[in-house]
Amino acid sequence: MILAGGSGFLGQALAKHFQALGWKVVVLTRSPEANRAAREVRWDAGTLGVWARELEGAAAVVNLTGRSVDCRYNAENRRLIMDSRVNSTRVIGQAIAQCGQPPVWLNASSATIYRHTVGPAWDESGTDFAATPEVQDEFSLEVIHAWERALSEAVTPRTRKVALRTTMVLGLARNSVFPVLRRLARLGLGGRMGSGEQFVSWLHATDFLRAVEFLIAHEDMSGPVNLAAPNPVPNHELMRTFRELVRMPVGLPATRWMLEVGAFFLRTETELILKSRRVVPGRLRKAGFEFRVPELRAALAELQGRAGGS
Repeated sequence: MILAGGSGFLGQALAKHFQALGWKVVVLTRSPEANRAAREVRWDAGTLGVWARELEGAAAVVNLTGRSVDCRYNAENRRLIMDSRVNSTRVIGQAIAQCGQPPVWLNASSATIYRHTVGPAWDESGTDFAATPEVQDEFSLEVIHAWERALSEAVTPRTRKVALRTTMVLGLARNSVFPVLRRLARLGLGGRMGSGEQFVSWLHATDFLRAVEFLIAHEDMSGPVNLAAPNPVPNHELMRTFRELVRMPVGLPATRWMLEVGAFFLRTETELILKSRRVVPGRLRKAGFEFRVPELRAALAELQGRAGGS
């Protein structure tokens, strides 16, 4: 297996998961480190190089490359966010096109592509991708459309391609959202954010890993696939569950203006909190995928148990 941009939270988790299954894993990264478990190969995520030889005969390539969106959307960050996703996708397509035995190609995308809604949930049949000015998601949608277009336009006729429309993945890594929200709840800041009515779609890391394995194995699965647990929850329920997890009886709510001020000082954007992402895994469920952790309360309790209450 080839993991492009595989040095982050999800990439490292995938490397360990597939190595445990007996797979050979190669990570494409800008900064190889010899002490990591998987073999690492340098690439610049934009131009062909000797790294492209690694794709020949590989079972699968999973491209997770992308500048973090947890930043202020100034001109430079917008360019980095867009280019890192589109350019890496294009060059992987070029590398696959050169392969005599090409791999299956799973490319990261985002469930943020669906329109902001507190109504019925979106599955992959949804085609309403309109922006919602009140949550300022215009740029995010522009990026995701360009990202998925780069995947679909890649000329790789012998390669099955899957766009991983991923939701918020809950894990224990420092840069995942679970420890951040748990810390807020412990500090008494775990109240609703904004109205609290916006939906949060999520996925336990275990089911993320199993879903990727499932998609590689099922040759009938191509195109966009929602990687989400079947039960999204409103923000107020998410935060209440975190408060209960850490036994904090109170949680200071954050109004929109408070979120705007906080986002400015934390160098991030309120869209990440205020957009209602009510997304369900239509295609995975139809294909027979069984979630091990389909309910939020059980997901948080399992992570808390492994964290040892720390």
